[in-house]
Amino acid sequence: MSERVENIIQTIKQERRRFEVLCRSLSDGELARPVPDSTWIVRDFIAHLGTLDPELIRWFDGISRGNADETIRNADGQPWDINEFNDRVVAARREWPIDDVLMESETNRDRLIESLSKLTDENIDTVIHFMSDGKRPAADLPFSAFLSGWAYHDAVHVADMIKALPERADDPELRAWLEHPVVGWYQRAMAGPAAADEHQP
Repeated sequence: MSERVENIIQTIKQERRRFEVLCRSLSDGELARPVPDSTWIVRDFIAHLGTLDPELIRWFDGISRGNADETIRNADGQPWDINEFNDRVVAARREWPIDDVLMESETNRDRLIESLSKLTDENIDTVIHFMSDGKRPAADLPFSAFLSGWAYHDAVHVADMIKALPERADDPELRAWLEHPVVGWYQRAMAGPAAADEHQP
């Protein structure tokens, strides 16, 4: 396996272990709290972090085959709308027991790690087109740069969840976790004005 990919995988695994510990510590009341400046409740972010992995696997597998645009189109050729997808799959799991949500997430994450492990240095040096998600502008960047940031995706959404859990915000270990530069950058980006994407297909 590529040493660079292995390092990314180890970061992802470490972040997911910390995330699962936090999720399992939350009460039903905490899981049901609405998150400020969002249409989601706390548990929706947990569902999101499990349900996005199959789409990422499709993308990673496409990149390994030399098709970096695998996920910007649906099977019918229409552009893939990440926001519509996220809202739909999260809503479908809102009544699930949280253990079932975490079990699905664990299964999907194991598959994603397997997909990632197949990537070569050549694959991760591929230049990808990152589509705008309504807040962050579109950009062309090396796939390795995307992966290095995405490895902290769990912590990014823990920062969202903690907005609804202010009594936990002063925990020193949690605060140190959320002080990672990637987490801060993402939170600032998503709090800004919507970004137009003239190149979105």
